[in-house]
Amino acid sequence: MGRFNIVERRIAKFLSEPPSVRGAAAVIVTATACVVVGAGVLISIIDSDEYPSVGLGMWWALQTVTTVGYGDVTPTDLEGRLVAALVMLQGVAFIAIVTAVITSTFITRATRESEAARATDELTDRELIERRFDELERKVDLLVSARDR
Repeated sequence: MGRFNIVERRIAKFLSEPPSVRGAAAVIVTATACVVVGAGVLISIIDSDEYPSVGLGMWWALQTVTTVGYGDVTPTDLEGRLVAALVMLQGVAFIAIVTAVITSTFITRATRESEAARATDELTDRELIERRFDELERKVDLLVSARDR
């Protein structure tokens, strides 16, 4: 019961915080690992002639989810092929999500650098304007003092 509370609290914390690259990567890796283990066990139960052990089923699931697919073992039954289709879809989604996370990281970094450079430029422009006003004030003061003589 205590372990379930820890999992429940972690899930609640994950859902309440804004998404991060690290959090997204953890979810992706965890989901893919669960798919590999689950599919490995399921395929060894469904297609036990082709996959006599859970280890061989997990090997097949790992090479399928990573889209390597050596072809050394393939499901022959319809049920096994349905499991394979789901594992393949998870593999494609895994690659797409990893690519999106990496791209998002690069875009976020570039945006931050661009905003920092723009802020620096704005400060530089502001300083330039302040200097010009200071120079104008000095000249006005000189004119006023010259007129008052």
